[in-house]
Amino acid sequence: MSDWEEEYEGKGAAVQKPINSPETESKLPRYNCQWENIYLGVRKGSRFGAPWDGGEGRSFARGTGRRTFGDEKSDSSPVVITVENASIGRLIGRGGAKVRELEESTGARIKINKGDFEGEVLIFGSSVAQHKAKTMIEDLVADVVSRFRNGYRSGETDSIWSVTQLEAAKEAPAPPAIDWNMIRENKEKYEALKWKDLPTMKKKFYTEAKSVSVLTAEEVHQWRKENNNIFVDDLKEDGEKRPIPKPCRTFLEAFELYPEIMENIERVGFERPTPIQSQAWPVLLSGEDLIAIAQTGTGKTLVYLLPGFIHMDGQPVARAKHSRPGILVLTPTRELALQIETECKKYRYKSYTSVCIYGGGDRKSQINLVKSGVDIVIATPGRLNDLQMNELIKLNSVTYLVLDEADRMLDMGFEPQIMKILLDIRPDRQTVMTSATWPTGVRRLAKSYLKNPMMVYVGTLDLAAVNTVQQTVLIVCEEEKKSYVFDFISNMLPQDKVIIFVGKKLIADDLSSDMCLRGLAVQSLHADREQCDREEALRDFKESRVRILVATDLASRGLDVNDITHVFNYDFPRNIEEYVHRVGRTGRAGRSGAAVTLVTREDWRMAPQLILILERAGQDVPEDLVLMAERFERNKKEKEMSDVRAGHGRGGGGGRWGRRDHKGRGGRDRAQDWRF
Repeated sequence: MSDWEEEYEGKGAAVQKPINSPETESKLPRYNCQWENIYLGVRKGSRFGAPWDGGEGRSFARGTGRRTFGDEKSDSSPVVITVENASIGRLIGRGGAKVRELEESTGARIKINKGDFEGEVLIFGSSVAQHKAKTMIEDLVADVVSRFRNGYRSGETDSIWSVTQLEAAKEAPAPPAIDWNMIRENKEKYEALKWKDLPTMKKKFYTEAKSVSVLTAEEVHQWRKENNNIFVDDLKEDGEKRPIPKPCRTFLEAFELYPEIMENIERVGFERPTPIQSQAWPVLLSGEDLIAIAQTGTGKTLVYLLPGFIHMDGQPVARAKHSRPGILVLTPTRELALQIETECKKYRYKSYTSVCIYGGGDRKSQINLVKSGVDIVIATPGRLNDLQMNELIKLNSVTYLVLDEADRMLDMGFEPQIMKILLDIRPDRQTVMTSATWPTGVRRLAKSYLKNPMMVYVGTLDLAAVNTVQQTVLIVCEEEKKSYVFDFISNMLPQDKVIIFVGKKLIADDLSSDMCLRGLAVQSLHADREQCDREEALRDFKESRVRILVATDLASRGLDVNDITHVFNYDFPRNIEEYVHRVGRTGRAGRSGAAVTLVTREDWRMAPQLILILERAGQDVPEDLVLMAERFERNKKEKEMSDVRAGHGRGGGGGRWGRRDHKGRGGRDRAQDWRF
C-alpha cells in the first residue's frame, strides 16, 4: 500500500498529500463499502491522472474513496439504509431496472452492498435527491415486506407451493425432539444391532516355537536389552495383565507354519528380523491390538503386513464368497501409500490383490478397481472418505485395520476423516498403529480407536533421532543459506545422494531452479506439483538419475530410499518431530548417514529441543546453539514476568522485541546481539 494517495484539483491536476494529514483524514468516508466500478489507467480515452467523465456527468476522485455525480459536492456523505436480503432482489429489479428507474426519477445515484443477512443501500447526490430517493426506497421495501408476509393468503405468492400446501405446512405438528440422552445410554445396543449380521472373526494364529518356549525370563530380558532396548507394555485398563509373548529371534520362529511367507522372505534375502519385528509379530499373531513405536527405517511396514496376510487368509468366510476388502491401511501421504502398495506386491501371498486410493490419482480407475473386488486397500484418509461418503466402497468387511504414521496424520488434520471412516468398520476388528514418535495426540488417538492394546517400542519413548546418523548443526544468517548449500553440493562425491529439505513450496521451486541454471541434475517434490510429476521425481531419485532432491516435509515420512547418504535441512522444520523424521531419511537399514542443519536466529525457540535430540544421539552440541537456547529461555522467563506485572498481557510493553532489559536496551537490540 502506498504512503501517498492522489486527489484532483478542479483543472484535473493530481495533488499528492500524506494520507494521515488532517485535511485528507477529514475527507475519508465514514462507511465501509467496496466499489465495484473503479477504473484506473485508460478508459474511453481518458488517461490515469485526469478525471474521467463516464457520459453521465459522473467522475471518481481517486484517493478519497468517493464518486461525484453531477452537482453533488465531493465531500457530501451518502445516506445509508439497511435492507434485509429478502428485499434486495425486488429492490434491484431484473437487470437492475428498478435501481435505474429510481435514479432517473430522483436524480440521485444508488449503490447496494449485499451482506450475509442484510445489505446497505447508499444514496449519493444532493440533499433533495437523497431525501426523495430515501422515501421511495422505504415505501418500496415496506411494500415488498408486506407482500412477502401476506401475499400467499390471496394467491399472489411466487412460491412453488400452492396456498393449500402452505396452510397445511403451517398447521402441521412439529416433529418430535430427538432424545440424545436416550441414544447415548443405548449406544451399545444400537451398535450391536448394526453389526449383528456380520460373520464371526478369527484373530489368533500364533503357535509358539519350541526354541522360543524354552527361553527363561532372564534370557528374554537380556535379549531385549541387547537388541536396542526393546520394551513391551500391556495397556489393558481393567483386570489382570496379560502374559507378554516372547520375541521371535528368527523368521522361522515366527512363520514356521506359513511356508509361503518364508518363501517370500528367502526370495528377498533378509537375514534376520529387526528388533521391532521380532517382538511385534508374536503380539499380532496372538490377535492383540498393537502400538508399534520405532525409529524410521526399522521395518515397521512388514510388522503389520505379514501378520495381515495370515489374518485375512484365516477368516471363516472364504475370500471367494465376497469381493470386499479385508485389510485397510490408512497413511498420511500419497508417496507412502504408493510405497506400501509396492511392498504388498513384493511379498505376494495367496494371490491377494491390493488397490492404492489417494487424492490426485485417477478417481474413476480407483473406483473401478474397488468395484472389481480387492483384498487390501491402502488409502489416504481424504480420498477414502470421499468414496465412502458416496457409497462407492464398503468397509464393513474390514477385519484388520492399520493406522500407519499416526502422528503425521494428526499433524495433517486427518482426524475427522479417520473418525468417519472408522464408523463403517466393525468394532471388534484387530487394529495396528505405527509411529516413529509418541506425542500426546497419538496417545489420545490410540485410546480412542484401539481396545486394550499392547505397546512395543524400541529404544525410548523420548524423541530421538537415528543413532547411525552424524548430525551437524550450523548457526548461520538467512542470507548465507544458499552459499552453504551450494558449497555442500560442490563437495559431494559421485556416489553421494542428498535430500534438501525446505519449509515452503516456493523455496523448493526457487532453489531447484537455481540448481538447474548451474547445470545440476535435480528434482523437486512438494504438494503443488501434479501427481505424475511427483511420481516421476521419486522414480528419478530412487533410480539415481538425479542425486539431489529438493523437497518439503512431504518427503520426511515413509520415503524408503536406502542409499541416501545425506540430509540437508535448508530450513529448520516447524516442530522437532519433523526434524527426527527428516534425519531418519538417511542411515536406514543399518547404514550410516549424515545430516547437516542450518539454524538461524528465527529458529531460536527450537534450540532447547534440538540440544536434547543431539545429546540423546551422542552428537556434538555447538556452543552457539547452547547460547541461543539460554537466551531463548531467559527471554521466555522475562516475557512471563512482564505479562504477570502487566496484568496477563495488558499493556505489556510492545511484545517480544519492544521490552527493555535492566540496562535500558531495547529487546530488538538484544535479539540481534548474536555471535554467529
